[in-house]
Amino acid sequence: MSREQAIAAAADYFDRGAFFEDMSRRIAIRTESQLYADRKAEIDAYLDEMQQTLEPMGYSCTKLPNPSSKAGPLLIAERIEDPSLPTVLTYGHGDVVNGMEGQWDEDRDPWTLTEVGDRLYGRGIADNKGQHCVNIAGLAAVLKTRGKLGFNSKILIESGEECGSLGLAEFAELHKEKLKADFLISSDGPRFNASKPCVFMGSRGGYVFDITCDLREGAHHSGNWGGLLPNPAIILAHALATITDKRGQIRVPEWRPTTLTPAVRKVLAECEWEVTPGSPAIDPNWGEESLTPIERVIGWNSFEILSYIAGQPERPVNAIPGKATCRAQLRFVVGTDPEEIVPALQRHLEREGFPQVTAKAVVERDYMTATRLEPDHPLVEWAVASIKKTSEKNPTILPNLGGSLPNEVFSDTLGLPTIWVPHSYSGCSQHAPNEHNLKPILREGLEVMAGLFWDIGDGTLPKSW
Repeated sequence: MSREQAIAAAADYFDRGAFFEDMSRRIAIRTESQLYADRKAEIDAYLDEMQQTLEPMGYSCTKLPNPSSKAGPLLIAERIEDPSLPTVLTYGHGDVVNGMEGQWDEDRDPWTLTEVGDRLYGRGIADNKGQHCVNIAGLAAVLKTRGKLGFNSKILIESGEECGSLGLAEFAELHKEKLKADFLISSDGPRFNASKPCVFMGSRGGYVFDITCDLREGAHHSGNWGGLLPNPAIILAHALATITDKRGQIRVPEWRPTTLTPAVRKVLAECEWEVTPGSPAIDPNWGEESLTPIERVIGWNSFEILSYIAGQPERPVNAIPGKATCRAQLRFVVGTDPEEIVPALQRHLEREGFPQVTAKAVVERDYMTATRLEPDHPLVEWAVASIKKTSEKNPTILPNLGGSLPNEVFSDTLGLPTIWVPHSYSGCSQHAPNEHNLKPILREGLEVMAGLFWDIGDGTLPKSW
């Protein structure tokens, strides 16, 4: 038995079509958490599928209810070989965004895994079914080769991440002892560069809120009242224009980070930006002017307007609307207080002369906060060395992902160092029609994870972390 044999076993699982067969079955389960009321049976079925995969690997599995009534249950799987050995927690989410049937190219069915050249199409193949299944297969390759892991393994699979991981933090608090581990190794999000592995240690936070100008009940004829009644859509547009300048640079003082340290900038300077087919062109004249493109998306905050509504957009009438509202989002890095995001904006709007414009958090969706493990952490250096040994490539190291993940549940609630190794890429069309993943990334991911898990059981972990 050897490390090379475990890596070869993981690659063989892909090459002989077993990964495609397993993922076809899992993609077919319609686990759309945004339609949870109609998808409870499917979400249960996916957790059952995972249980049927893990129990033959020696895991004891428990399906537990979500503290939130708006999200599905969670699965905890445990394989305890020796309490004195390190314990590694691995996370994944079995839920996906809406399938968007009828909108995929060539009328592809989102629930049928389809191979086209180097691409595998299907809802969840990138976010996140494909990724956590790569990790489980990596564990299986080590078990097949060594007969044991050489460490204790715990796996948590939730079913509400696409709705903001409702109930996950409370669940982790309730089941702290059951989820107790030494560190997290997990996978989600995209690689920074599709051609080589990546490691990130946290994520930007994501806070969604509504900005509204509500002046009166109902609409009024624009011929009779135009020039007499203030238009809330115009007022809101001017208010929004004060939040950033014309190139999107944030003007709310409390939203401007102070945590883009020299150490973080040094790591980001070593990252090589890759433009993949299908990706939009980067506008060099958008965003914080003093920063590089990667510093803007990894080390800085970004404000976005997600939607803007006034009147009846689908059937406009000649009337001045009484109300205009937009849904907005702040992606934020470590050092930004999420509880101050809306109050800071309200103070800014009042200073700018817009007291009639109000901001309010979207109450039906919780926010994800920002987390980061320092790039020079011993576990990071160990993981990078293991991945480099397997792939013969220098992995990209990111202090945090540009997107948002429920990493604070692991880093803060459970108090774990967190290492994320993504098995997707930025052009994968997650959250959109045509979601896909690249076969070379998935195959390399299987090899990388088999190597990582082998090294944990081989006693190569740093002595302290």
